[in-house]
Amino acid sequence: MDARKSLIVGLDVPTVAEAETLVVTLGDDVLFYKIGYQLAFAGGLELARDLAKSGKSIFLDMKLLDIDNTIASAVENIVKMGMTMLTLHAYPKAMAAAVAAAKGSDLCLLGVTVLTSMDDQDLIHAGYNHDAASLVALRAKQAKDAGMGGIVCSAQEAAAVRTILGPDMAVVTPGIRPAGADKGDQKRVMTPAQALMAGSSHLVVARPITRAADPKAAAQAILAEMQAAGV
Repeated sequence: MDARKSLIVGLDVPTVAEAETLVVTLGDDVLFYKIGYQLAFAGGLELARDLAKSGKSIFLDMKLLDIDNTIASAVENIVKMGMTMLTLHAYPKAMAAAVAAAKGSDLCLLGVTVLTSMDDQDLIHAGYNHDAASLVALRAKQAKDAGMGGIVCSAQEAAAVRTILGPDMAVVTPGIRPAGADKGDQKRVMTPAQALMAGSSHLVVARPITRAADPKAAAQAILAEMQAAGV
């Protein structure tokens, strides 16, 4: 398999100009990009449309959560944008509304379980009665029951989640750090090879590539590690 189909590079940069430069620099080595809040509010939604039209796959990381009607209306418009993946928080009613709105399209809906910047203590402070692993498992089952395309979780939970979801749903894992890389604000991380062996289908990598002295070489090194792991 082609590791490029499983590597999602996060365009977590301040401006569209910087994002466009990265896309040109990375060239055909990267086929899949994530656009989240930072870039979305700086013109990134138009860039997302343009990249999709150019043949790139786009993971729109909006983590939607709202009343059913608003979720459905948003998803209907995102389908028209030609996006490949879309995130929403893995709350059952929100997921059900999104699945109904995306029916018949190729949009892969992903339920965000627990952010990779959070650990058990953070969840306690937020008022949850579950630790990270058990809350991820609960959200994964709810996503499967709702008919979602997959979930987003830490690679540390990927193996457990894969047993819940089965072989076909996507398991998208941020917080990927090559060996020796700075963890930054991430708390539940794995290397690319570890994540794939644990059951991840897609890896989201931003800073280890976007902030590298040579982003293209950094991406190629990660792809090589993924390929060697048997992607």
